[in-house]
Amino acid sequence: MTAYDTLIPINIVTGFLGSGKTTLLARLLKSPALRDTAVLVNEFGEVGLDHHLIEHAEESVLLMDSGCLCCAIRGDLQGALKSLFSQRERGEIPAFRRVAIETSGLADPTPIAYTILAEPVLQHHFRLGNVVTVVDAVNGAAQLERHPESVKQAAIADRLVLTKTAMADDAGAAVRAAVRKINAAAPVLDLDAEPLDPDALLTGDLYSADGKRREIAGWLDGFAGAAGEDGDGHDHSHGVGSFCLWFDGPMDWTAFGLWMSMLLNHHGERVLRVKGMLNVAGVADPVLINGVQHIVHPPTHMTGWPDGDHRSRIVFIVQGMDRAEIEGSLAAFNRMAAHPPAILGPAGAGRAAPADRRPPHPFHSNAGLRFSR
Repeated sequence: MTAYDTLIPINIVTGFLGSGKTTLLARLLKSPALRDTAVLVNEFGEVGLDHHLIEHAEESVLLMDSGCLCCAIRGDLQGALKSLFSQRERGEIPAFRRVAIETSGLADPTPIAYTILAEPVLQHHFRLGNVVTVVDAVNGAAQLERHPESVKQAAIADRLVLTKTAMADDAGAAVRAAVRKINAAAPVLDLDAEPLDPDALLTGDLYSADGKRREIAGWLDGFAGAAGEDGDGHDHSHGVGSFCLWFDGPMDWTAFGLWMSMLLNHHGERVLRVKGMLNVAGVADPVLINGVQHIVHPPTHMTGWPDGDHRSRIVFIVQGMDRAEIEGSLAAFNRMAAHPPAILGPAGAGRAAPADRRPPHPFHSNAGLRFSR
């Protein structure tokens, strides 16, 4: 199977109605670094980019002035991606190295991520890149309070981008604190104040060659920065929150796989995102995991630890779940690995794998971690 980091990344750009997704994409697509990008937009609801760049034409794929391709999704997402890839392979359209999907303002981006991770044909050609969520600094607090869709959009984001901050006054700080409460692992960027480059949003991610260390640092910096933010006294989260767990000592890979399987089997709808850097027994380098609800990406490896701290670090973004329960259950599985019962069998038992052997991939979507309740 194709190496995961060589697959075509699909980035999801989402956000509530009027948040500024079009403005963000239009700015990014001016960069020469994104000339080899295919952009998929919804035909109904908001029109992606602007009418000068994309219109309801007969052609299914349009070549934009920037060199990017633009395609309206007139059917299902799977069909649009398969068709786009087939045209690329036949030489009917220019080659592209990444895809950006602009969702409608009322979309829950989770099914899109699920489709990319779980659809067998797509898995051979594509992988999930970053989820970028755009939040209106003026109206975002009210939207988060009234619309669960906007909370879900913020919760599964890898990047949060605030727009209209120049007009927001004190509301901007309140919105920033609100989204940090929902998702402390994602960096919060300001479209008005910062020169946002493609690498910060679309071209660098957990699976890019130079993105791994930056991603881990971003998760931890996010929690450090969110620790002192109390927000405006209102809870806009609809029960969604994030936390980071730390574990001393190496983890048994089999025990962790069993625990994660059971967690997602019973609570997958409420585990919106999980990201982690694991110290796996018998493996010299840290192992990275990254999942959306019931589906977890194939694990990947860093080359060396980013610092002298070799503890396992796992970020959870959950809805209506108790941190202490999750932490306690994983700690119990870690203890079982040290003193294994029969359920783990001879492969568990905390037995160290050879130093040059990488762990198996029990979290690959083809390996059984696709559950429905």
